[in-house]
Amino acid sequence: MITLNNITKSFNGLQVLKGISMTFEAGKTNLIIGQSGSGKTVLLKCLLGLHQIDGGKMHFNNQAFSDMDEEEKRTLRREMGMVFQGSALFDSMSVLENVMFPMQMLTKKSELEIKRAAEEVIARVNLENANNKLPAELSGGMQKRVAIARAVVMKPKYLFCDEPNSGLDPKTAIVIDNLIREITQENNITTVINSHDMNSVMEIGDAILFLKDGVKAWKGTKELIFNTDNEAVNDFVYSSNLMKKIKQTQI
Repeated sequence: MITLNNITKSFNGLQVLKGISMTFEAGKTNLIIGQSGSGKTVLLKCLLGLHQIDGGKMHFNNQAFSDMDEEEKRTLRREMGMVFQGSALFDSMSVLENVMFPMQMLTKKSELEIKRAAEEVIARVNLENANNKLPAELSGGMQKRVAIARAVVMKPKYLFCDEPNSGLDPKTAIVIDNLIREITQENNITTVINSHDMNSVMEIGDAILFLKDGVKAWKGTKELIFNTDNEAVNDFVYSSNLMKKIKQTQI
């Protein structure tokens, strides 16, 4: 579980996050949504420790990040997995080598143990026949599955995903969404996903934080987001012609 209490962050005098408070629960897919420039990426980078917050508190399983010493912070970072928007695979490494890489860098396990762990998660994402392929030989959806396998190979407590469906067709995007949700539930991971994809919201939005201009404008679930009277949320949810047509059929 991650708890945020009144998080603020500014750059060059411009306040980007304005008192964000939220709880991201373990075993759920927690989505951060909002328009470009709303503060989603900055908030995710604060959670990852890439940006230092200016004010407020971040608690990871009830331990304040600001109270951790350097060794505790290093331990926390080893408990984090990250799925990048562009997958960020190493082009010259095979699927197996890409997934093995974090354990080789961050653990003292034997090569055999690392290989077995990597093969296990590769099989979990249904790519066991692609171990020796290079990223260039894979489709976008397959690359994303490799990225997920690499992110969870060390059995993280926390999983962060930045626009995991970017560049994928709708059918493949649903496969990736459901895979992330299944792995989250199976391992009781606290998963936080940055997204602007309403399909993802409808598929896996267990808990949703809606940001507008750096402010928490709304929070709720996928069931509630279509029935809220929050104007900012409605403008975002029903921005596409397709969603407008869906809304009209509900009236």
